[in-house]
Formats: sequence, C-alpha cells, structure tokens
Amino acid sequence: MFGSLGDIFRLPDLKRRIFFTLFILFIFRLGAYIPSPGVDRTALASLFSTGGGMMDFLNLFSGGALSRFGIFSLGVAPYINSSIVMQLLVVIFPYLEKLQKDSTDGHKKITQWTRYGAVVFAVVQAVGMTAWLGSLGIMQGGFLDWLLVIITLVAGSVAVMWLGEELTDHGIGNGISLLIFAGIVARIPEAILQTWNMVRLGSMSVIGLIIGIALMVVVVAGCILLQEGQRRLPVQYAKRVVGNKIYGGQSTFIPLKVNQSGVIPIIFASSLLIFPYTIANYFSENSATARFISTLFTPNSFFYILCYVALIIFFSYFYTAVVFNPTDIANNMKKYGGFILGIRPGQPTSDYITRVMERITLGGAVFLAIIALIPNVMSSILNINSFYFGGTAVLIVVGVAMDTVNQIEAQLLMRHYDGILKKSGGSRRGLLRG
Repeated sequence: MFGSLGDIFRLPDLKRRIFFTLFILFIFRLGAYIPSPGVDRTALASLFSTGGGMMDFLNLFSGGALSRFGIFSLGVAPYINSSIVMQLLVVIFPYLEKLQKDSTDGHKKITQWTRYGAVVFAVVQAVGMTAWLGSLGIMQGGFLDWLLVIITLVAGSVAVMWLGEELTDHGIGNGISLLIFAGIVARIPEAILQTWNMVRLGSMSVIGLIIGIALMVVVVAGCILLQEGQRRLPVQYAKRVVGNKIYGGQSTFIPLKVNQSGVIPIIFASSLLIFPYTIANYFSENSATARFISTLFTPNSFFYILCYVALIIFFSYFYTAVVFNPTDIANNMKKYGGFILGIRPGQPTSDYITRVMERITLGGAVFLAIIALIPNVMSSILNINSFYFGGTAVLIVVGVAMDTVNQIEAQLLMRHYDGILKKSGGSRRGLLRG
C-alpha cells in the first residue's frame, strides 16, 4: 500500500491534481474564517453555544463558517438545491432531457441554468439568514449594512460554487462532495475536544462515550459494506467467428452496486430540508405558521426524520435512474452476443436488470437511511447532543473518502501501476451475493 502511495507522486498529472485539490481546499477553509461585516461576534457565539438543533446541523455542513458568519457561510447548499431542481426538471420536461443527452452544448446550457438557479437560492437563503439574525439582534447597522451582508454571502456562495467546479475539472473526484468532506473533517479536532470536555465535566458518562465510539465504528463498517456491496448478474457471451478467429465464449458478470448513488441522496436530502427552515425563519417573528414550519423541520423532530428517510429513498431511486440505463446495457450485450442465463436478449434482459436494480436499490436506500438515523436516535437516548460526528457526517466522510481513493486507484491502474486497494490476484470483499 505504501509503495502504491509513493507511485502517486511519480505521475506528474496525478501529482498536479492532488496538489491542486489541496490548494482549493485550503482556499475554501480560509473563506470560513473571513468574517462578514456588521455582525455582533459575542451574540453570535452565544447563539451557537446554546442553539443546538438545526444551528449545529447547518454549521456542520458549512465547515464551521456559519458559527463565525464567514463569507462562505452558505456553503454548497444553494448549488445543491439548484442541482436538485434542475435534475427534477430534466425528468419532467422532454426538451431538457434532450439537451442533456444530445450534445456537449446541451450539457453546457443545463450547467449554466443550474448556476443561475444557485444564485437565486443563495439570494433567498442570504436574505432569510440575515433577517433572522437581525431579529435576534445579532446583525448591526441599517438597511445598507444588511444589503452589504447579503451581497457578501451571495458572492461567497458563488465563489464556493466556482471552487467546486474547478475541483471537479482539475482535481480529484466530485468537487462539491470534497468541499463538504473538507468542512466536516476540519471540525474533527473540535469534536474530540468538546467530547473530552463533556466527559471531564461529567455531562457525558464514560459508558456513553464508549457506546458512542462503538456506534461510530458500526456506522463506518456499515458505510463501507454499503459502498462496496454489489449484485453480480452472470453473463455468457456466445462464440463468434470473424475471419479465421473465434471471439467470445467466455463467462463474465454485470456488477450492480447496491448503493449506486453513493452519498448523493444524503447530501440532497439534507440540503433540501435546510431550505424550508431558512425561509420559515425569515417570517418566524411575525407569523405563527412560519414558527410552526420551523419547528417541524428541526432535526430530530418526527416530521423531519420522516421527510429525511423519504427523501433518501426517493433520491436513491432518482439518482440511480439518472446514472444507470438498463436499456443501453441490454443493447450492448445483444450487440456483442451476450445474454443473461435464462433471459432472452433485448427488452426482456432490460426488464430483468430493471427489476433486480429496483430491489437492491430499495434495500440499499433503506440501509442508508438506517445508518443515517441510528446516531441521531442514540444521541437522543444518551443525551450526547454535542457528539455530532455520526450518521450523516460519517456517511459523507466515508463515502467521499472511498470515492476519492477509487479515483486515485483508477488513475494508477490506467497507467499500469499497482492500485492502492487492490493487490495482484486479490479481490474486493464486501460483495452482496444472491
């Protein structure tokens, strides 16, 4: 493994991508510490010291920028919300679906519209957050000062969006996911210190700490099992005679991942549930309905958990349908003389793959939701509210870390180097057979 890690820095292109990724992550973390103007720091610190609930949740996904009200306080949430809306519109409107499939120009148009939508979401969230903090007496100054804060937050959100796209194009892996990963990982030392202080002061028992650590280990193991699990469909290729040569005749398999969508359902569901909370807080001072909505979407509330589970399952199916096309797989198999044992080529093969994919996606989505909720439930039982590094955060960290390692491994194997995870003659574990 250490030899493979050394090979990374022998490849100029891969080394450049890694250093570029680290540089962008440094810029992202730096933005979290640059404060927005016109904020009472003492009052803001007091709010986060007693806020809990959604405040801690929002602060987690901004990498701690929200607790300092930094210029990157909105983080990637506006861009993710816009991406969700655009992908839904692509499914609804045939014109957008045609643009997505037809050409590079179509992809560019959809990407551009997604950016415009992200700016709209950023403006709405910035206005809501500024008005809410102003109602609490945290924002200082008059209308022009508030306008300056809103412009700063929107500009910071656009900058984060640009950093994520640069990471995707010139770095390693999905840039938006890596930014969320960096924000969460950057707070691990703070989480460890908070947990130690809680144990030292007696607000958390040693038994509770042991249970929390054991729970984290179980969640990490479940994440790895879910990420690596696959259903293998056996495929047989018929022999073909081309000239004087015989092709085909071998057996292989189609690997169908149990969790085809990775951590995308978690990220999408979390970001989507943040939006109504932000809007409700904008009107909560003078509206009982807004206060009711704000209470509904508070983390650990029954309605929030119900929506969270439903959205995870929905986005698991939705994203799988976007990235996985059984018809193309069936047509390619038929073109090269391949068939699944006992299934006719063509449309019957496509229908069979679809049925199998629907079943394993349901199992993967439910397992994903359970892993995300176990620490939340145990946190309520054990009363360890500050011990937030569990569930959603662990899923994202493990998922993004494994995706990034797989990206690096693919680069190494493509250039005929040993991979980080694979050894010659070895095979991956954690496959779900059946």
